[in-house]
Amino acid sequence: MDTIAAEPLGKLLTVGEVAERSGLAVSALHFYETKGLISSIRSRGNQRRYGRDVLRRLGIIKVAQRVGIPLSEIQAAFTSLPQGRTPTVADWQTLSARWKDDLDARIRRLSLLRDRLTGCIGCGCLSIESCPLRNPCDRLGKEGPGARLLETEN
Repeated sequence: MDTIAAEPLGKLLTVGEVAERSGLAVSALHFYETKGLISSIRSRGNQRRYGRDVLRRLGIIKVAQRVGIPLSEIQAAFTSLPQGRTPTVADWQTLSARWKDDLDARIRRLSLLRDRLTGCIGCGCLSIESCPLRNPCDRLGKEGPGARLLETEN
């Protein structure tokens, strides 16, 4: 973190101001900073100060997390954005395009799970091992532990 002179402090936000404006806890801001998702500079009194662009970055983080994008993928996407300026609409289009295919695949998997879960519960089967429709003779048990049907079928 760089140290700044006292003059530009009025143009920067304190950690408390960023927390209030973003709706995030101060600890979350510190965590995001340690992960390289946001950055701050230090005042002469060693206090964090943030540029206003951090609010847009935090908005992107919150939206991405809400749809299930892991922080590691958010951080990788942010490496393509320049620090020190507010991400633009074009930046958001680039980031969201990176995540669209993954989200579509998740939606397909969840829809499949929802549809099969309802059908399985409705069949009256009390034993997954002997279900004649989904797992006759426990054939999936021979492949190892864990769910198998959703991983291999489209």
